[in-house]
Amino acid sequence: MSHWECGVCGYVHKEEKPPEACPVCEAPEKMFTEKPAEPQQVEPQQANDSGTTAVTTNRSEPADPPKQVKTWRCTVSGYLHTGVEPPEKCPICEATADQFEEVTDTDSHLPVAQTEKETAARWKCTVCGYIHEGDAPPAKCPVCAAPASMFVPIDEEGNDLAEPPKVAVEPISLPIGGKKKKKIGTRILGWLASLSLKLHLHPISAHFPNGILPAVVIFLLMAVFLENAVLGTVAYCNLIFTLIMLPPVLLTGYLEWQKRYKGIKSAIFITKITCAVIVLFCVNILVFWRVIDPQVLAPESPYQLVYLATSGVMIAAAAIAGHLGGKLVFGTRNSQ
Repeated sequence: MSHWECGVCGYVHKEEKPPEACPVCEAPEKMFTEKPAEPQQVEPQQANDSGTTAVTTNRSEPADPPKQVKTWRCTVSGYLHTGVEPPEKCPICEATADQFEEVTDTDSHLPVAQTEKETAARWKCTVCGYIHEGDAPPAKCPVCAAPASMFVPIDEEGNDLAEPPKVAVEPISLPIGGKKKKKIGTRILGWLASLSLKLHLHPISAHFPNGILPAVVIFLLMAVFLENAVLGTVAYCNLIFTLIMLPPVLLTGYLEWQKRYKGIKSAIFITKITCAVIVLFCVNILVFWRVIDPQVLAPESPYQLVYLATSGVMIAAAAIAGHLGGKLVFGTRNSQ
């Protein structure tokens, strides 16, 4: 009789051929390797009370204890894998095995069979997609601050085990006038919302002003402290481009909030929207102030520092909005 060992979980199969699939971890037949037969040990003869000798029968050593499974987390995507070793490649982001780290918890030291029976329940936030493990969902989502009612149980593959909660979302429509025109406006904006999510129009459009605003502040500071009017003109041209790009950013952001995040009015979304409005307000002030007073950056101007302070508020609000957006998108990943 041959001994076949599973290379994933360590299960030993005692037959002439390996099984088609491991009964413990369901690894395929190719993951089994044949173990060499263990030498049989014969104990020396010992005399008994009657003077005859008794020969101890051959005894095989006890089988190795089952290997302990561990939980491994992908440091790139946050994917959790349960097994003796990390997978060769992450099924989500295709990161290699060296990008996985062991999750140390009490369940990682249990045998294979016991661990499979006592896996914790998993809950998914239907707003931002955050995954929570525990007997019950958290009182508040740590990423988007959605309440516990917005969580649904999921299986090991991430499929919903219950219907997502229904949320009263305000319809996306514009007061165009007339019932027919309102329906047409609602359909158009609904189509735009779906297109925005499919093509990721909000992050694409937001990168343009976010990349230019820091340059605007730097050019303004250089124009003031170096007394260089040309640098002030460069900053002004960049402000005009930013003002042109802000409406698409705000529109796609609003559509994504309504469509993807169900229009939930939690603190993170209210803060993000407020920061976006502040950026729009400050950019308008900086552009039209320069139109009214072209010498606002001149050394003799009494409003020079006020103009610079407005640009500082603008860049701070843009940074906060970008940070919150990153938290919504990457909040479920493991922090480094």
